[in-house]
Amino acid sequence: MQIITSPSHDPMYNLSLERELLEEPAGDFLLFYINAPSVIVGRNQAIEAEVDTAFCRAHHIPVLQRISGGGTVYHDEGNINYAFISDRTAVSILDSQPLLPIIDALASFGIRAEAGKRNELLVDGYKVSGTASYVTSKRQLFHGTLLHNTNLDILQTVLRGDSTQRGRKIASVPSPVRNLSHYSSLACETEHFLILLVSFFSSYYSSADSSPNF
Repeated sequence: MQIITSPSHDPMYNLSLERELLEEPAGDFLLFYINAPSVIVGRNQAIEAEVDTAFCRAHHIPVLQRISGGGTVYHDEGNINYAFISDRTAVSILDSQPLLPIIDALASFGIRAEAGKRNELLVDGYKVSGTASYVTSKRQLFHGTLLHNTNLDILQTVLRGDSTQRGRKIASVPSPVRNLSHYSSLACETEHFLILLVSFFSSYYSSADSSPNF
């Protein structure tokens, strides 16, 4: 497992990096990145139905559509994104407990997390991570968010779209959310939390090659 931390906060760059790693002919990667404020919409969703686009334009928040399904998410510098990219196996990625490594990581900080019905991550009933996946003929991607110190007021504002614009597109499922910085063991700067995560996974995957950037 090669662990990569993106040096960029540009959401377009980081989404492209995910896709570039997915298009590698082989190899297992765990990518971490932190985006500047942005809204990332699932591939099967209608942007106007999910996002307050007027607010985003007024506040210069880019709205991008990713290759995977799932719901719309808000990113900012208080949110850590992770992506597991590997060769496709006979077992579906969603049937292989893909959240277990993240659950184990949070447990190392004394935080008990569990997977929800939609492969979201819950702590004390609050959503702290949403996930999505994408599979090609040979490769697979499972990625998600970790709300650490995200601006939840802006999150709730930007994720209010016009439902009349949805048509037959897939709707996001709202959930109560909480930042992981709520818990004393993670009451730190988000960049420091990222360093702790990389350190944890470098040990978790004992033969991991940890790369500071890509």
